[in-house]
Amino acid sequence: MNKNYYAILMAGGVGSRFWPVSTNDFPKQFHDMLGSGETLIQKTFSRLSKLIPAENILILTNEKYNQLVLDQLPMVNQEQVLLEPAMRNTAPCILYASLKIQKQNPDAVMVVAPSDHWIEDENAFTANLQTCFDFCAKEDALMTLGIQPTFPNTGFGYIEFDKSDVNPVKKVKQFREKPDYETAKSFLESGNFLWNGGIFIWSAKSIVSAFEKFQPQMYQLFLNGFNDFNTPSEVNFINENYASSENISIDFAVMEDAGNVFVLPATFDWNDLGTWGSLHEKLGKDENNNAVINATVILENASDNIIRSDATKLIVIDGLNDYIIVDRNDVLLIYPKGKEQDIKAIVSKIGK
Repeated sequence: MNKNYYAILMAGGVGSRFWPVSTNDFPKQFHDMLGSGETLIQKTFSRLSKLIPAENILILTNEKYNQLVLDQLPMVNQEQVLLEPAMRNTAPCILYASLKIQKQNPDAVMVVAPSDHWIEDENAFTANLQTCFDFCAKEDALMTLGIQPTFPNTGFGYIEFDKSDVNPVKKVKQFREKPDYETAKSFLESGNFLWNGGIFIWSAKSIVSAFEKFQPQMYQLFLNGFNDFNTPSEVNFINENYASSENISIDFAVMEDAGNVFVLPATFDWNDLGTWGSLHEKLGKDENNNAVINATVILENASDNIIRSDATKLIVIDGLNDYIIVDRNDVLLIYPKGKEQDIKAIVSKIGK
């Protein structure tokens, strides 16, 4: 394996749309959402370690999830788990990890990947990632893996690339925010738009230079701790300074302004597993399109449902169509799949 290859595994999200399975204390990346025998973070770590040395994979997460990470990834040591003392979106934590990596290995090339996505063809993912690494090792480039859109999704941002570019790696024209339905349809018809899946590849040198150019204040904040990184004093520096960084995504902080952004259209199937509906798409289903996870059921006049239970009880359903039914601990959720985006608001009300 190439010792210059690194990964930043993003594992700090709460995944509130998967409530009541995903909770603030035990988010979805630490659950076996697909009933595969592995949690999402375990599957992602395994996928990345096919190309990247396990000791070069850093996990970025909230400090409250530290023990969950160590329990589920026993091959990881504490120094690989970077704990965010405050929620500050993706840009600050990526800069922090990138400076750590650059200090350890100035020739490093890295991938930034969410810990909770579903990718079926892992060999295709590895091949695509190798193409990106090869490109970024030679070029001053900020790269992303673009996902081939399969329908006019209004829940994703889009990447527009140059139609005339015949190279496998394409120059990005611009990032486009989440569109309305008609705009999303026009994106698909154009043929040069990809979903932004949030998977980024670059050299440590390129991304640190980009932060220096586009986010000088944040860059200086973390550069002040450069001598502390990879030493025992690192934790104190982060605890004292991290919360001072701006709450901003990597897209807004760097990618949308940079002129050296490239995209590789991915050749693997991908799902961000952001909602119960997206999970339903990827699970095995019965003849009436019902997906059942860890549950014993009798279904009558029921179709297009997703049913999950952590209990041994029998679940009997009659006359429900297109619903989410989740039985977990002291919560029973029975909710229309068409309103799944509202679950986040329900969780907020419960919190209050």
